[in-house]
Amino acid sequence: MKILMVCLGNICRSPLAEGILKSKVDTTKITVESAGTGSSHIGQQPDKRSRAIAKKHQISIDDQVARKFTVADFDAFDLIYAMDGANYRNIIRLARNEADKQKVKLILNELFEGENLDIPDPYYGGEMGFQTVYKMLNEACFVIANNLHTDDER
Repeated sequence: MKILMVCLGNICRSPLAEGILKSKVDTTKITVESAGTGSSHIGQQPDKRSRAIAKKHQISIDDQVARKFTVADFDAFDLIYAMDGANYRNIIRLARNEADKQKVKLILNELFEGENLDIPDPYYGGEMGFQTVYKMLNEACFVIANNLHTDDER
């Protein structure tokens, strides 16, 4: 199973989501990566505030490097989680067919099915914004990990 987490710049939300989910699954069986729909941060490490909140929870995302989402990601990944509606729409616009579209989900729909809620972008907010985003992503990743483990047992 290969899972891709996607936000805008790939420096705040999606790197956190990648790190959190990796901490909850067997990474020898499940691959988790992240990307952004924008290109302004390609090649950069995650935002220092994302790295700090991850470290506070014993997760390191220091080795991640921002990259842009591409059409090839539809072939490389089984599930693609968008952090918000704008990024969901950006990903869907690149979909070549219905099979591509079926791989894309809003991450908070794992907690609040069908409500299409956004993980807010903490970039322009303070430290509390990153803590809030961490908490939301941690809860969503807990559900995702449990669903993956349940699927493994079937």
